[in-house]
Amino acid sequence: MTRRDARDNPVSTGSAAALAASEKALWRMMSFYGTPIADLDAAIGADPAWLLPRLMKAGFLLGLTEPALRAEAVAELDVAGALAKGASEREIGHLAALRRVAAGDWAGANSAWGGILRNHPRDALALQWAHLFDFYRGDFESLRERVASVLPAWREDDPLHPYVLALHAFGLEESARYAEAEAVGRRALAGAARVPWAIHAVAHVMEMQARHEEGARWMGEWRRHWGAGAADADVAVETARATESRADAAARTDPCADADVVADTGDERNGFAGHLGWHEALFALEGLDVAAALRVFDAYLDSTRLEITLQRVDAASLLWRLHLLGADVGDRWHALVAGWRLDAAAAGRSVFNDVHATMALIGAGEMARAREWVALCRAEAERHGGWNREVSRDVGAALMAGLLAFGDANPGAAAAAIAPLRDRLARIGGSHAQRDVVEQTLLAAAARGADRSAGRALLAARVRARPATPLGEWWARALR
Repeated sequence: MTRRDARDNPVSTGSAAALAASEKALWRMMSFYGTPIADLDAAIGADPAWLLPRLMKAGFLLGLTEPALRAEAVAELDVAGALAKGASEREIGHLAALRRVAAGDWAGANSAWGGILRNHPRDALALQWAHLFDFYRGDFESLRERVASVLPAWREDDPLHPYVLALHAFGLEESARYAEAEAVGRRALAGAARVPWAIHAVAHVMEMQARHEEGARWMGEWRRHWGAGAADADVAVETARATESRADAAARTDPCADADVVADTGDERNGFAGHLGWHEALFALEGLDVAAALRVFDAYLDSTRLEITLQRVDAASLLWRLHLLGADVGDRWHALVAGWRLDAAAAGRSVFNDVHATMALIGAGEMARAREWVALCRAEAERHGGWNREVSRDVGAALMAGLLAFGDANPGAAAAAIAPLRDRLARIGGSHAQRDVVEQTLLAAAARGADRSAGRALLAARVRARPATPLGEWWARALR
């Protein structure tokens, strides 16, 4: 008889212990509390012939977009492939999707996960990964509709239901359906479950509506769910392995995803703390409180707290915004660059990451190295192919060239390179709030000597979309 998980999805294991450990790992992947590695190792130990925990490990590693982890992920896929005989069709579908991710075919992977979800709408793993790569591809329509299409199949008493609501809220927000997004996000937080992605979705709504004072209060009110243990916030796989013993992981097999489980584990670290700290800093910047933004940076994005590229991207994004305002950030740029792996192995796999590394090098004053990095990213993107090569050709190469011109104090050339990209900028991935750093770069280029009338038109469009704030007023003065 085919065994099924808590959501009636077929699994090819007969081990209750392996299934329970994989369920806990799935909850960690959706809640960001700790990392799933130790739980997945426990599942593998309980049933070494079951391929799904290895697929989950590979998918988690690939989803971090961390080049140093790719080889380990591919090795897990190879082992999983050797175990595929006798696996469920659903599990084999996950293997095929993840192989596409490893090959750089992000669109193909999302298509494969879409096929799984049509047959298994309560496959939270397929939904989580498809949502992530919709986000990385800047596909806001799929970000919204993919979750909306499966949500009716989910029971409200399912422990993972609040996390699915959170995904839905974010997709609505990125589609500018702000009232719906906020309502769904708040609904996800109405029960006992700790759902940082829902806190995040509502924060995005407030950011896009320039509700910066309310946003700051929102982050403070929910800090107990995201900011605890900020000093040792842990997303990195190696840190997780050092701090979580396998014996402890094996003991934690309750898949229930509520606040009591988090308390019981004694693990209050949340891997999303750095990004939510970034949001808190954006609210401070919207009010032109530079000192507060820097305090948040030091609490959540200081170089000593960064483990992976996604965290460094947030740090670079925040420092670049401060740089555009002429703020003194001390030696933070240099500390950020010093810990960032910037070589051929790291380049050309994610335009979004590459662009932010370019900002970091320019901010640190390393223009020669920045030019070398941009050339390397273009070459590696061509060599690797896949989704990222297309985006590099269409958007990334020109965007990084514009940033180099900005760093060379040539604002006219920067604006000429970047402005034509605005209508297709979503292809680099990230959220509207994250890509706003490019809009602000255009405002700065206009203020520093490019076409000021174009800058004023851009600012006027910005104010039509979101009410005026102290930051908007600062740009208006700079563009006079």
